[in-house]
Order: sequence, then structure tokens, then C-alpha cells
Amino acid sequence: MVTSRNAPGKESPSPRQNGLLAALPDAEYERVLPHLEPLPLELGRSIYESGSHQGYVYFPTDSIVSLLYVMEDGASAEIAIVGNEGVVGIALFMGGESTPSRAVVQSAGSGYRLRAGALTAEFQQGGELQHVLLRYTQALITQMAQTAVCNRHHSVEQQLCRWLLLSMDRLPTNELNMTQELIANMLGVRREGVTVAAGHLQAAGLIHYNRGRITELDRTKLEARVCECYAVVKREYERLLPQITAN
Repeated sequence: MVTSRNAPGKESPSPRQNGLLAALPDAEYERVLPHLEPLPLELGRSIYESGSHQGYVYFPTDSIVSLLYVMEDGASAEIAIVGNEGVVGIALFMGGESTPSRAVVQSAGSGYRLRAGALTAEFQQGGELQHVLLRYTQALITQMAQTAVCNRHHSVEQQLCRWLLLSMDRLPTNELNMTQELIANMLGVRREGVTVAAGHLQAAGLIHYNRGRITELDRTKLEARVCECYAVVKREYERLLPQITAN
């Protein structure tokens, strides 16, 4: 992923901090740049709701957006996360204008949005933007499929490790602000299960958790503890988007 472990202190993120935008040749980037609108992405902000019309795509720079499937009774589960390696709103260039999922900011930060018309005009030219968006979509589908498998076959602790690693890959630091209740909602499990799993990871020295802030202490041990699902997703992103994940 496009990551930097430096402490945040930048004035305003550049659009090039998003891997997909950074991968564009200068000519394509210059065509898109005037249409990119910077915006803050506050924790808990809903970018789009299930079934609603999508007028924009969003390119996170230092934030993370969760894609959630919401049931009729209000229960939800995360099906994928998007950070600075990707884009939110693939329905706009995949032939539709809505999706049954919901997109909510999981980790606050910034991003850029692009109107549907500007995206479509550039996409239909068949240049590098079209290519990277389609390859990214394939990688995202892999993440969704692997999440479904993981949630069905692996323990809450393994799911938590996968979720933490994927989230940290998309952040500029090794810290994440997230309550255990929100994590439980993301994973679609009971809060008590997350509490126990997080306690095990903290006791083993892999993470530190305090007042809703999770700090990654030992990535090597965290990767050794996670199920194969994390590696499957990571390899697919590296295979399909090598120019992005290598940075």
C-alpha cells in the first residue's frame, strides 16, 4: 500500500498521496486535477448509503473508509476497507450508480472527490485511469471474497489481526482510533469476543490498546498470528497494482 510511517504533520495532503492518482501519467493527472475537490473525512461520516445515488467517487489520502453491508434489522458487517491505495464508489464506473453497501469513514483524515461526469469522461478515454481502476476493482473483489471466507472459518482473534493489518497498511502511522464496540460492528461479532481477542494480543505484546486508541507494537508477530486471509489479499493487491503497493 501507499504508506508512510512518519508522524502526521503535513499541511494538506496532495492528491498524489492516493496511489491510484499517483499512478496516472502526468497528462492524465493534469486533466483530472482541476476536477478534484479536497474534503475532510470525519470519523463516522457516511459517504454514501445503501441504494442511494452516487454522484462522486472518493480518493482517500490519509483516511480509511469501510464498506459495510447493512441488514434489514440494522445489523451490519464490514465487507472491505479502502484507504490511500484505492477509490470509493466503483459502481460509477462499473455500469451502475448505486450499490447495496454503505460507505462510512473508519479512520478520520482527508481525501478528494471527483464528480461522476468528470470520472466518466476520463474513464471512457481508455487510458491509464481506466486500467488502474479496473485492476483495483479486481483487487477489491478479492478482499471482499476473502473477508467472507475469513468471517466464516477463522477465529475472532484471527479476524481482528487481519483487520488491524489491513487498516495499518492504509494509515500514515502505526496508530488507529477505534473503540472495541465499533470493531465488533465492523467484524459482525459480539463486543465481548473483540475484548477477549484484543486482550490476548495486548498481553502478547503485539498491540497496545487504551481509551479507543490501538497502537501496533510488533508487526512481525502480528503477521505470524494472522490467518492466511491477510496474505492472500496483500498478494493480490501487489500483483494487480505493483506500481502502487511498491511505494
